[in-house]
Amino acid sequence: MMRAWILPILLVLSGSAVATGQVFAGNPGTAAALLTAFVVFAGVTSPLVFPRSIGAREAQRRSAVDGRPVVYWRPGCTYCMRLRIRLGRGARRLHWVDIWRDPAGAAVVRAANDGNETVPTVVVAGRPHTNPDPAWVREQLRAGLPH
Repeated sequence: MMRAWILPILLVLSGSAVATGQVFAGNPGTAAALLTAFVVFAGVTSPLVFPRSIGAREAQRRSAVDGRPVVYWRPGCTYCMRLRIRLGRGARRLHWVDIWRDPAGAAVVRAANDGNETVPTVVVAGRPHTNPDPAWVREQLRAGLPH
C-alpha cells in the first residue's frame, strides 16, 4: 500500500523545497504557482484518481455476473492514468484491480503478458488486452452494458 504513495509524497516534498527556495529568492507568486503544480501532479499520480480497487478474484466474479471489463493497473503508470482520464465517468463502470495491492491480480497480468507486469491490462469476456486504446475500451462498455 505504501509503495503507491511514494511518488506523490516525493512530488509534494520536492514542490515544497522548490517553493521554499523561491520564497527565499523573493518570488512568492512563483513559489505558490510551483507548489500548486507539484500538488496537482501528486494528486494525479496518486491512487485517489482511480475508482476503488477490488481483488482479482472478486473482479473476475463480478465480471462473470455483469459482463463488465476488468482493468489491472498500478499507481504511477502513465498509461493507466491516460486510460482512466480518457474514460471519464465511465471508468466507474469497470472493475479495477491494483496489481501492487493484489498478488493474484499481478499473477493474472504476468500470465497475459509473457511474465511481464504490463499495465493497463484490460480483460473483456475473459480475453486480455494489453494497453488498449481508451476509445476501444469505451466502445466495449457501450456494446456490452446498459447505460
